[in-house]
Amino acid sequence: MTSRLYVGNLAYSTTDEGLRNFFAAAGEVKSAEIVLERVSRRSKGFGFVEMATDEGAQNAINTLNGKLLDQRPIRIDFARPKEERPRNVSSNAPERTSRLGSSSGNRGNRDRRDAARGRDRERNRDWRRDVYDDF
Repeated sequence: MTSRLYVGNLAYSTTDEGLRNFFAAAGEVKSAEIVLERVSRRSKGFGFVEMATDEGAQNAINTLNGKLLDQRPIRIDFARPKEERPRNVSSNAPERTSRLGSSSGNRGNRDRRDAARGRDRERNRDWRRDVYDDF
């Protein structure tokens, strides 16, 4: 078993110290940390608490799960191990290009744009023929 706990449904105003004090009733707390957004440094609404013993962690789940902390019922569970994720790679992210060169991602747009320009030139040419043939 593990003594690291996930704590969810936290109020944005909850602090690390408030979380530590809340869990102190269940046993000795080694660390308490609320997860913050990188840029705004605002709470994401969840955090992690590490208890000194596995028994303290189980006691915290049994006694504190669903209790109110800062007027919100919190959810406590054993924390899962952190998954390995590729760094700076996203399957949904658009392909990045440099300013100097183009990548294959831009070629399709360029081809469509050039085709549209060609159609516009043909339309203008046809229009001029229709108008100026009468003179």
